Amino acid sequence: MAIDAPTNELQIEALPSRPRLLRQSFADLAPGIGLAIAFALAARALAGLATISSLTIAVIFGMVLGNLPLPLDRFRPGLAYAGKHVLRFGVVALGMRLSLNQISGLGVPVIAVIVATVAATFFGTQALGRRLGVSRPLSLLIATGYSICGASAIAAMEGSSDAEEEEVALAIGLVTLAGTIAMFGLPQLGLLFDLTDEQFAIWAGASIHDVAQVVAAGSTRGSTVLAGAVVVKLTRVLLLAPLVTGVSIQRSRNHTSDNAARPAPMPAFVVGFLLFVAIRSTGAVPDQIIDTTATIEKALFAIALVGLGAGVRIDKLRTVGGAPLLLGALASGIVAAVSLAAVLLTV
Repeated sequence: MAIDAPTNELQIEALPSRPRLLRQSFADLAPGIGLAIAFALAARALAGLATISSLTIAVIFGMVLGNLPLPLDRFRPGLAYAGKHVLRFGVVALGMRLSLNQISGLGVPVIAVIVATVAATFFGTQALGRRLGVSRPLSLLIATGYSICGASAIAAMEGSSDAEEEEVALAIGLVTLAGTIAMFGLPQLGLLFDLTDEQFAIWAGASIHDVAQVVAAGSTRGSTVLAGAVVVKLTRVLLLAPLVTGVSIQRSRNHTSDNAARPAPMPAFVVGFLLFVAIRSTGAVPDQIIDTTATIEKALFAIALVGLGAGVRIDKLRTVGGAPLLLGALASGIVAAVSLAAVLLTV
């Protein structure tokens, strides 16, 4: 859901004062947020019985909910709020997973692999999207998801992309499919290419999209490979901040209307994410707090993706065509090939 998209129930201009806005917001938002929480809990329970990520299940639940012939008007404001604002709290919490000590421990060659992979995938995918006739917002979302961390990155970039809800859902669906294929395929390819444990850990962390998918792939070679792959992956996640900030700055410069508010050069949730990374980097945060924050982060993302999914209209997705599918396939090729080549050249 694009940040500028009008939602009648939440139009601030229609409300006469901030106190009244707050009172009405609580009444309007509570039913939808409660429904998103219920479906997020159901997604977590179902994920425990299957190999699919709870975040994937959550967005599917939301899409099913949003397309059922049910009277959902009283729930839509809260679902929309979850898809936009709850998501940002999740991104902030994600920062607690990563410390600067972990990044410095990787060494310059590994960091170079990560930066090269992210840059090539992010800019290369957008260039291909222009050639294929894919819309700029959808190309941006696909580029962000494939280069950084899947659905979480797409949802974080959504506010700076001007994308429609259907484009957000399509990008999430494509990156989820690609990440699932990579989760099962990369361990086999690692054996085929005779990669060492260190090489495979870096390749998996630098190319697979979702953190949970990296965990699944890395665990096939043991705890040491798993730990290395996750650190590489989380370092990749850190690059979400400069990407979102850069896109926001560019959008702010292109915002020529004097009557409309200019977008913030660095979104507040990105500042919060970096603040959490800084706090974690002090080394003073107990493991229990880190683990609790990770649990909260997953819950927030699940709630947000239910909200995002609920805003999707399947009938509109049918008109997308094959170009986005081809772009997703090419983006998968870029992220896998560039990261593998970089690993073989530097490690």
